[in-house]
Amino acid sequence: MPDVALRDLIPADKDRLFAWRNSEAVRPYMYTDHLIGREEHERWFAGIPGDGRRRYWVIELDGQPVGLANLYDIDRANHRCAWAYYLAEPSTRGLGLGSFVEFWVIEQVFGPLGLSKLWCEVLASNEAVWKLHERHGFRQEACFRQHIWRGDEPQDVLGLGLLAADWADYRAAMAERLVEKGFKL
Repeated sequence: MPDVALRDLIPADKDRLFAWRNSEAVRPYMYTDHLIGREEHERWFAGIPGDGRRRYWVIELDGQPVGLANLYDIDRANHRCAWAYYLAEPSTRGLGLGSFVEFWVIEQVFGPLGLSKLWCEVLASNEAVWKLHERHGFRQEACFRQHIWRGDEPQDVLGLGLLAADWADYRAAMAERLVEKGFKL
């Protein structure tokens, strides 16, 4: 049975995140796929504490850090936020870990945070991820054509949204699938 936990980001994670974000396992799937310099990373990390519009969690599998999940653009006035995650350790892919993380984050957004909408943007070419979101009830709300560029090639980006009311229709089935895979909710 996989032991998965999401814990708050701590200062000791700074170097790990720098390495992950610049790795070939993560960087190609990000909006900004350039190699991040130390100074840029230091500014980003220093801006996290006290920023109520962002939350970060390190994903751990069997006690080992393997990825990052985050909320951003937390907008309490409009009851919504955006989210993203990545698994930095390729060996963790295909285990259902992404589905567990998605379930956990959705529960945080619609539970303790009390928001009513969660949204995200995914490269259209990253079919595995946008299909995972759809299995959890996300609906495609936008296709941003030629929204970002990778080298000389434009890339489309899909905008997906999930409402708390939609989650109510998907939650039980997703929980059952995770329990069948051995995850403890």
